[in-house]
Amino acid sequence: MESTIKVTTTFRIDKELLEKIRAKAKAANRSLNNYVECLLMEKAQEEPNSTTLKAMRDAENNVNLEKVEKASDLMKLLD
Repeated sequence: MESTIKVTTTFRIDKELLEKIRAKAKAANRSLNNYVECLLMEKAQEEPNSTTLKAMRDAENNVNLEKVEKASDLMKLLD
């Protein structure tokens, strides 16, 4: 298992927002640190990679598109 290096950081946050996040962390039975770290990881991973960005540009420009007649054909493409 690969270990990660953790660093300590400080940031300012609205008091009401912090209380909401604390409540959500508690409801999920997780530490505030773990809850916030997971939220940040999820958000950071939302950024599309280069393959996805190219596919998005291709779709916008009608390039490299495949016509799908039936849902079953789409499912075959996804396998």
